[in-house]
Amino acid sequence: MYFPIIITLIEAVFAFFLLYLTDSISKTVHLLLAVPLICAAFLVRYYLLPYETADYQDFLSRWVKWFADNGGFSAMKDQIGNYNIPYLYFLALFSYLPVKDIYLIKSFSIFFDIILAYSVCMTVSLFSDNKWLRICSFSAVLLWPTVILNGAYWGQCDSIYTSLALLGIYCALSDKPIRSMVCIALSFSFKLQAVFIMPVYAVLLIKGKINWKHIAFFPITYIAAVLPAVLLGRPFIDTVGLYFGQMDSIGTGLNYNSPSVFSFWDHKAAPAEPVLMTNIGIALAFLFMFAVILVCFIYRHSLSSKSIVISAALFSTGIPFLLPRMHDRYFFPADILTLCLAFIVPQSAPCAILTLFASFLAYYAYLNMHYLLLMRWGACALIISMLILIVLFYSVLRQDKNRGISILENNP
Repeated sequence: MYFPIIITLIEAVFAFFLLYLTDSISKTVHLLLAVPLICAAFLVRYYLLPYETADYQDFLSRWVKWFADNGGFSAMKDQIGNYNIPYLYFLALFSYLPVKDIYLIKSFSIFFDIILAYSVCMTVSLFSDNKWLRICSFSAVLLWPTVILNGAYWGQCDSIYTSLALLGIYCALSDKPIRSMVCIALSFSFKLQAVFIMPVYAVLLIKGKINWKHIAFFPITYIAAVLPAVLLGRPFIDTVGLYFGQMDSIGTGLNYNSPSVFSFWDHKAAPAEPVLMTNIGIALAFLFMFAVILVCFIYRHSLSSKSIVISAALFSTGIPFLLPRMHDRYFFPADILTLCLAFIVPQSAPCAILTLFASFLAYYAYLNMHYLLLMRWGACALIISMLILIVLFYSVLRQDKNRGISILENNP
């Protein structure tokens, strides 16, 4: 079958096109770096396309078949699976196509791998005019192990909501607040885990990159994203409030193969007070979030775009680290934001490696059905990463404040 070859070539060309749009390629020598890196990224994806995981066999393939057997889009009126409406639109679309659905599902995720690379590259471009750095950031995303494993191997869709969220941050920092709100709303409409990044919008509000009137575009966009399903017969309230119904579907255990703080408990033994531990974890996650926001508010007059990106990395790492019931892929946004930050603040590079290590342990455990190392080692790596981020955060905030004082003194 030629479809895997054709779709891989099309997506590789699309990747080159987006990289060109980032204004990263102006000389032949830039192509000499970009071409082999991007070709390698898509060659790996091509060979991974046929692989079927248990998640695909038990859920995704059955959902596509359910749409095929129940009228395609007309079946949107019924509840199927635990994904939000926008992703189900595409599964319904795939049910009409005479192509093996695993190729369509994975190609859709790979498409957003490219959008993710573009979002990282454009964010990096706000801080540097270095074209080599942009090419390397774009290529690094496409070659990052958890990005490859998540979409091309596992068939998951975490690149969708993460790419849209990061694109939203880029738009906000580029003074495009309406586009930013549309992006983060679309991110949230695809996956609830967008909430790990969304607190950065409180920081953007403090900085004035968005204001209260722009927030109205969030519910408007979210409702627009799910409205076709309502028009096809789904109850409006149930559709808009789908995530409330999913709160109890993520399980009652404290940890699900995740390098969160709860991985320090023996994964075979339940704690004596699970409800108490759950409430403590939720409380600590909220305290962590509010602490970062409070620090940003204190330094609001000198808050820079660099410190905002660091805060986003802190949110995406610290919140899932402290929350109970986290699953193996919930640190995907942290993987990407720490990687992006490494190209903006080189001193933060160890955070990207440590976060990758933590996430990779979870991926390895699921994909191989046994542990390479216990998840607590990943949790230790995340603690070190967060400590580095906190020190770096404070250092950048102090530098921004001192730079602001210096400017005022030189401009009486």
